[in-house]
Amino acid sequence: MSSAAPIPRRPLGRTGESVSCLGVGGFHLSMPSQPEALRIIHAAIDAGIDFLDNCWSYAEGESERRMGLALRGGWRNRAFLMTKIDGRTAAAATAQLEQSLSRLGTDHLDLLQFHEIIRDSDPDRIFAAGGALEAVLRAREQGKLRFIGFTGHKSPMIHRKMLRTAAANGFRFDTVQMPLNVMDAHHDSFEKLVLPELVADEVGVLGMKPMGDPFILDSHAASAVECLHYAMSLPVSVTITGIDAIRILDQAIAIGRGFQPLTAAERAALLARTASAAKGGRFERYKSSQHFDSTVKHPEYLG
Repeated sequence: MSSAAPIPRRPLGRTGESVSCLGVGGFHLSMPSQPEALRIIHAAIDAGIDFLDNCWSYAEGESERRMGLALRGGWRNRAFLMTKIDGRTAAAATAQLEQSLSRLGTDHLDLLQFHEIIRDSDPDRIFAAGGALEAVLRAREQGKLRFIGFTGHKSPMIHRKMLRTAAANGFRFDTVQMPLNVMDAHHDSFEKLVLPELVADEVGVLGMKPMGDPFILDSHAASAVECLHYAMSLPVSVTITGIDAIRILDQAIAIGRGFQPLTAAERAALLARTASAAKGGRFERYKSSQHFDSTVKHPEYLG
C-alpha cells in the first residue's frame, strides 16, 4: 500500500463525529521512556491516527500525565481524546474525572467511558441513585465531556446487561468498547453476542485487544499483522492497539494506510487456523483470569 495513502476515517456511531480507524492505546504509553511516549503520540497524530485512549488508573496516572504533556502546544486540537473512570458512585466518578482532566491538561474530554464493566453488579451500581452516571451527566452539562460510553473485557453477557440497564433507565450510550479479535470470534464471543446489536443501534464500537494484549501471539496461530487486520476488518469505528515503540507504531500505520478489509475467504481461512487454539479462552486471559482486572486488585477504585 502506498505510503501516501491516508489512514481511513470511520463514523463514530450516531455522534456525528468521525475518527481514525486505528487508535493509540493508553496503557502501553507508560512502558517506554517519557520522551519516547511523547514521540509516539506526536508521530501517530501526524500520520492521521487521532483517536487517543486512556484511563484514570493506568500506571497510577502516568499514562494520562504523559498524554497531557504530549497534547500541549496545539496538539490537543488535533486529537479525539478519550479516558475512562473506575468509580461507581457519583463522588468517586467526580473525583476521578477531575483528576483525569488535570493530568490530561484539558478542560474537556471528547469521550468518557465507565471502565471495567466486569461484574454483574456494575450496571446496577452505575445507574443507581447516587451512582456514577449522575456525576457524568452533570459533567456533560458543564461541558467537561461530549460523549459517554463504557468498556469491559470479561463477558458479553455483562455488556448486554449494561445495555439493557441503560435502556430501562431511558439512556443510550454513545460508544461501547470490548475485545474483538481472532480468538474472541470462537469463544464467549463479543463479536457474535454484542457487536451486531451495537451496529444495529448505531453505537460507536471501539475494538480493543486485537492481539490479546499480547497473549494471542503466544499461540502462534496468527501473526501480529494478521491479528490487527482481522480486528480492523470488523464493523467497528476504531481498533485500539497498544503501542510502546515507534517500530510498533510504524507497523500499525503501514497496515492502516489505505486499509482494505479481509475478504470473506481470507477471514474464513484465518478463523479456521485459529479455532483449535481458541478453545476454552486460554489465550484470552482477560476473560479466563483476573490478569487484567485492576478493580479487583484495587476495589477502592470503585468508591
